[in-house]
Amino acid sequence: MNPLKRLFKQTFIYGLATVLPRVISFFLLPLYTTVFENASGYGQYTNIYAWIAIFNVFLAYGMETAFFRFYHKSENKAKVISTSLISLMGSSLLFLILALSLKEWLSGVTNINPDYLKFTTYILVLDAVVIIPFALLRANEKPMRYAILKTVNVAINLAFNVFFLLVLPKMAQESDTGFLVSFYRPNWEIHYVLISNVIASGVTLLILVPTYIKASYKFDFDVWKQMMKYAGPILIAGIAFTVNEVLDKILLTELLPSDIAESEVGKYGACYKLALFMTLFGTAFRMGVEPFFFSHAKSEKPQKTYAQITNYFVILGSIILLGVIVFIDVLGKLLLNNPVYWEALDVVPIILLASFCLGIYHNLSVWYKVTDRTKFGAYISSIGAIITLVINISLIPKIGYMASAWATLAAYSSMMFLSYYFGKKYYPVPYNMRKIVFYLSVSLVFSILSFYVFNRNLIAGSVLLLLFLGLVYKMEGDKLRSILIRREN
Repeated sequence: MNPLKRLFKQTFIYGLATVLPRVISFFLLPLYTTVFENASGYGQYTNIYAWIAIFNVFLAYGMETAFFRFYHKSENKAKVISTSLISLMGSSLLFLILALSLKEWLSGVTNINPDYLKFTTYILVLDAVVIIPFALLRANEKPMRYAILKTVNVAINLAFNVFFLLVLPKMAQESDTGFLVSFYRPNWEIHYVLISNVIASGVTLLILVPTYIKASYKFDFDVWKQMMKYAGPILIAGIAFTVNEVLDKILLTELLPSDIAESEVGKYGACYKLALFMTLFGTAFRMGVEPFFFSHAKSEKPQKTYAQITNYFVILGSIILLGVIVFIDVLGKLLLNNPVYWEALDVVPIILLASFCLGIYHNLSVWYKVTDRTKFGAYISSIGAIITLVINISLIPKIGYMASAWATLAAYSSMMFLSYYFGKKYYPVPYNMRKIVFYLSVSLVFSILSFYVFNRNLIAGSVLLLLFLGLVYKMEGDKLRSILIRREN
């Protein structure tokens, strides 16, 4: 099968694995914005999951990417699997013991209620121990099973959220007796959100237990040292990336006046979710591309294929950028049930563009991954993190969450440009920069016209979107058909 056709097929399935669960989880956004009426409750939820994202990076410590690298180049794949599994199981168990023992101290550091920290710890550990089983599915190109498991996880999470937040309170109001009603606790909304996550993650681990049963459990210290050496810069890059992604929510909590902080974080966090369409696309593409990069690194002229991939990523991303901005008011009213959240909609175009830059960066990052120069990923992400910190700390007290939005864009666009600059030097890829700049520029200009000049007018925005789609079809239709329809000889 044509490599690009196979990539698009896998990306489509990984897209389903990413989009379907998130589409299901989108039902949680209107649920949460209804349950947390004054936005401060959603602010607490946002803060907890920001810290979960940070701890997730430390608990993974770059082993997923290291696993891909060593799994594809090692003749003894079973050794790589068992060494990775043992490493992550050991570190997860150590974290579980320390986190539960130091719960009060962690509460002071994270500003998370100690009662919530117990469940947060369980979520983190359960998610950490399925990293390698999920990575193995991707490495063996089994995107459908991956998609089904991810969808089941979020469906379970959604079902228990609906039960705990809607059904159980209604049952408690109608009757004060019964087995299920005995589980109801007033003002336990965040508890129920976390418990639902624990249940979903636990079921996912049970489904993936066969990976642990089949493992040989032979720990190779030399392999582990090599993997850790490769993973170290990935960890640093992951920390820096997570700083860019979630630290703004934490800083908003710390730097805004205490009487409005949680409410402002709630509004910002809810509207930030509307940029998820671009994040979903970027994540789906990355899920398919990352194993593809490694498996084709030694093929003939892989750089040409990498360049084509980035071209199509920019085209599709440009369509998503404009499309979400055109329908931003519709999405806002559909997904944010409470009008109190709507005032933060101005951050959405900025976050969308930032997520687009991040997606381009991930495509450009092929050069340091396939050449084992992962330290550059750490350098570039660290520069992005510094930009995030400086802008947020200096501007949040003055312009609130808009500072966080602009900081995200500044960080990701800087990372994108830096990766392109260093990639030209160490692993030249013949990107069609004229085409990339053209599509990105037209989409950006049309987005500005729709959002700011035409003041989010749906008719004017739709006309601009149709014009852009027509332009893409005229310029790329034949090429896309040749890739997607071409058959194997």
